Amino acid sequence: MIKWLLGKKSTEPSKAHSFIIDELKEQIKSELKVGSELTYRTLKKDKQKLVFCFMDSLVYKPGLDEFIIAPIQKNAKLEWTCEAIAQILPISDLSAVNQLDEVVTGIIEGKVYIYVEGQPYGLQADVSKTVERGIEKAETESLVYGPKIAFTESLIGNINILRHNIKDPNLCMEDLTVGTRSKSKVKLIYIKDIAAEEHVNGFREKINQLEIDHVAGATVLGQLIENNSWSVFPQLVTTELPDRVTIALMRGKVVVLMDRSPDALYGPTPFFTFFESTEDVYMRWNMGLGLRFLRLLAAFLSVLLTPAYVAVLTYEVIPSALLVSLGQSRANVPFPPVFEALLLEFFIELLREAGARLPTKVGQTMGIVGGIVIGQAAVDAGFTSNILIIIIALSALGSFTTPSYLMGTAIRMVRFPIIILAGILGGIGIMIAFCFFIIHLLKLDTMGGSYLSPVYPLRWKDLGYSFFRVPTQYLSKRPITNHPIDVQRFSAPKAKKKDVDE
Repeated sequence: MIKWLLGKKSTEPSKAHSFIIDELKEQIKSELKVGSELTYRTLKKDKQKLVFCFMDSLVYKPGLDEFIIAPIQKNAKLEWTCEAIAQILPISDLSAVNQLDEVVTGIIEGKVYIYVEGQPYGLQADVSKTVERGIEKAETESLVYGPKIAFTESLIGNINILRHNIKDPNLCMEDLTVGTRSKSKVKLIYIKDIAAEEHVNGFREKINQLEIDHVAGATVLGQLIENNSWSVFPQLVTTELPDRVTIALMRGKVVVLMDRSPDALYGPTPFFTFFESTEDVYMRWNMGLGLRFLRLLAAFLSVLLTPAYVAVLTYEVIPSALLVSLGQSRANVPFPPVFEALLLEFFIELLREAGARLPTKVGQTMGIVGGIVIGQAAVDAGFTSNILIIIIALSALGSFTTPSYLMGTAIRMVRFPIIILAGILGGIGIMIAFCFFIIHLLKLDTMGGSYLSPVYPLRWKDLGYSFFRVPTQYLSKRPITNHPIDVQRFSAPKAKKKDVDE
């Protein structure tokens, strides 16, 4: 039910009744219940009273004094009405309100509520104080080539970065809100004449349909709006790199930014998108192609190596050339291969998680020293073999090559059920697991599009944007997978370049 601050319900503020300042203070105080943090400042002129109501910790006080209180005090002949005060205040974000809900929401957001006793409505001025960090280097997505700056927790600052990257009048930003209690601001960003309308509507509807009291950040928002929340594989990309977001927007994707979150969310994002890096764009195409294939191969081997070791030893399908070395390596190991592999995989995950939670320098030292000490001690104690140590290390390195942290974690998680199946059924178990995951990936979708696109359904021209990396001059059209409105990026050359000697 809407609560009206100044008397009876009315569609026009001018028809509402006036209010006494003491009663106004009591109503706001009863709604907020924040104690001494709620601050009032009252001015008097003749028989008139003017009150400023604000949250002490949220307001920038020098701005309050300079841009609100000082102009009112300096204009001695100023008539104290809301219309007259609004004309002299040098503040762009100024609005008239006469509902208690609006007043309380504004105060929580850091606005100052200005009310003249006897007036039918008051003014809200935004002089909020924001706590934010400066632009820094990206921490979770390391790069060698390309811009290094990362998003911050400031929504306005992040929008500013994107506006500098894309100076296009068709860059649209829609205001949305999530969280019935926290009411966090969300920006839906897309390029109007490129992004497909069904993708924009899909994001908009899913965000508007959310009924939840609080959304912690963009990554949580992505989990709430993706179609299959039970899957271990992420269906939307979260990134802290503005440059990656810029490239995504130019390809027809839709981006979501959230206030107080340093990550951007965008889609639709098929499976192979998670193995792309912005470095692939800045490097020469052949180098980018080689690195992209290396990541895909590393991810495949990361999933396959340990289960293959378990299957080979469990069912003794061992090539004669390796039989002697494997036998010597496992001579003192009392455990079956599947338990041995699961134990080492658990140690690796434990070291990785501990290193991530500790301070940077301590975490790096602990990871290196801990890995060497535990690995050597495990071999000497007969818990595992030297060969498995090498295989586990290669599997871990393979998962770390994935540019997306979420996809790298997903790859590490799917290893465990495959190892168990390999220990039970051998090579057949590995094939069953791979078939299951391929079927699962085929069933997944990302904002209505195929998760395995452009491989399934096969779109040859889009392979240059995802699976392969081809020279930029051959990418004259945007990916068909994203259903862009403006398909053409640039005009393809009508004739081949002449040789320099000609």
